[in-house]
Amino acid sequence: MLSLLYQEGPSTKGIFRRSGSAKTFKELKEKLDSGTEVDLARESIFVTASLFKDFLRNIPGSILSSQLCDKWVSVLDQGNNEEKIKSIQRLVEHLPRANVVLLRYIFGVLHGIEMRSEENQMNAFNLAVCIAPSLLWPPVSSTPEIESEFIKKITSLVQFLIENCCRIFGDEIASLFGEI
Repeated sequence: MLSLLYQEGPSTKGIFRRSGSAKTFKELKEKLDSGTEVDLARESIFVTASLFKDFLRNIPGSILSSQLCDKWVSVLDQGNNEEKIKSIQRLVEHLPRANVVLLRYIFGVLHGIEMRSEENQMNAFNLAVCIAPSLLWPPVSSTPEIESEFIKKITSLVQFLIENCCRIFGDEIASLFGEI
């Protein structure tokens, strides 16, 4: 999925914003969940993007770890960008290795899409709005007002992560999949 999103996402207007066919999404999700071989390259990239967001939403405790939720949300309250980046790097060290590897690939994809935002209309903010709710959620449910405020904060955090991903995860994330 990530490889397809890396290849097609930068040239796809509204990637992660537009939804694919709900019927196709449901059928493909059932096939993937049952272990059936699926050729996603033959499907709409919007369905693939929806499947990927669904995959992220189903990671137990979220990829950024709901246990670290308060720390993630407070990162942007810190001093300058350098201090924020160092705090993020320390938080990343507390995540399971598999989460870190997946995050590097995710932000490699998002970086590639954002670099061509004039073409696809998906700048860091637009990408963050679409993907942030799939990356982190609070460990307990709360009121709609608190959830709305949380989503604003996590969206700002993900926007910052996209804009600074090479400094956070290393320059090589821009080429994890090779050339676009």
